[in-house]
Amino acid sequence: MTQTTSAPSPWIARLVLAVFGAWTVWIAVEHGYTGFIELALAEAWGAQMFVDLVIALVLVLGWLVGDARRHGRSPWGYVALTLFAGSIGPLLYLSLRGDPERS
Repeated sequence: MTQTTSAPSPWIARLVLAVFGAWTVWIAVEHGYTGFIELALAEAWGAQMFVDLVIALVLVLGWLVGDARRHGRSPWGYVALTLFAGSIGPLLYLSLRGDPERS
């Protein structure tokens, strides 16, 4: 039994990427690229949120690598971007992926 996985519309991903990406750049400029590490180490809830984010991104990367391979694309640029910029990597992948159900 083959199960298909659907992804959000590329337009939704592009909108989220534009807004979230601009906000992320602004925060990185104002507080430094590694400012989130200080926050994560400041208290237990900060560390918990950081670990939760890492777990979620690992799950997303598992889907992204499989999906990219199924569609004949290399996932490694998006994986690297995710390691350095978090959710921006998967959002860019979804933005450029297109809608395979319409193909």
